[in-house]
Amino acid sequence: MDAFSDLMRGVRAHGSLFASSTLTAPWSLHFVDGAPLTLCTVLGGAGWIVPEHEAAVRVGAYDTVLVRGPGTFTFVDEVGTTAVPVVCGVDCATPEQGGTRHRLGWHDPGAPDDDGNGTTTLLVGAYPARGEISRRLLEALPVVLRVEAGGRADPVLEHLAAEVAVDAPGQQVVLDRLLDWMLVCTLRTHFDRPGGRAPAWWTAQRDPVAGRALQLLHAEPAAPWTVAALAGRVGVSRATLAKRFSDLVGEPPLTYLTRWRMTLAADLLLDRPELTVAGVARSVGYAEPFGFSAAFKRVRGLSPSEFRRTTAAGPAVDASSTA
Repeated sequence: MDAFSDLMRGVRAHGSLFASSTLTAPWSLHFVDGAPLTLCTVLGGAGWIVPEHEAAVRVGAYDTVLVRGPGTFTFVDEVGTTAVPVVCGVDCATPEQGGTRHRLGWHDPGAPDDDGNGTTTLLVGAYPARGEISRRLLEALPVVLRVEAGGRADPVLEHLAAEVAVDAPGQQVVLDRLLDWMLVCTLRTHFDRPGGRAPAWWTAQRDPVAGRALQLLHAEPAAPWTVAALAGRVGVSRATLAKRFSDLVGEPPLTYLTRWRMTLAADLLLDRPELTVAGVARSVGYAEPFGFSAAFKRVRGLSPSEFRRTTAAGPAVDASSTA
């Protein structure tokens, strides 16, 4: 498994809330939930995403913007609009607001002309993300990430817009998987473009030496790895692997492995209360709990027991804080 796929499994849509809003100027939608990730796409027309404490970002037809929580944001027709903000959150999904449990937002069909001119359609997906694996991915993202459409429509977005507009059996599953698809494609495009500020592990994945080593560490995190053993599996010398990995990833291979093991362990401590600390230790490659506890405290600042006792498993991650 590659590093990106491993991180993405911690960020999966499940029971996501969607909005499909058709708007006529002036408008101002204030999204107040502070979701860990919110994906916004304009299917027609244009507007501005105004995140809390960040510069406004213009969004045109089929552009996509990711907003990283916990800050709120507003979608407006123009910066400085005269429209009174409409607060959009979980309450907007109630029947009184004209929605269903799948919808989040505001519907103002307005009075477009026969060609639909003068309206903007916004599609919004509030993306839940929990745990330490999710945090590793979110920390690699800016607060606001915009990916341009390239001047063409996207058939998947068209299908998503059509799905949001109806209630049908299996709709939530379809919406969740389409949102996953949109998120993966948006992140790929962002990380690959010039100036995308891709994290080191993203660039390193394409290197034949460091990339292969990353695949092995993520596929078998509990294996008894040494640099020599890893180099043997990659097919290079120990010195070549150590230098190449450190140069591209920014840290030695076993340091990376330890941090990744502690990330996996943190989620196990919170999500699997039936597992003892010794059981968590074995799951991430430690034969006895003492060495695991020492490594966990060195990386996380707390012992495994303290972490489990003091960290709430319920709330979504706050990507503005560091692990």
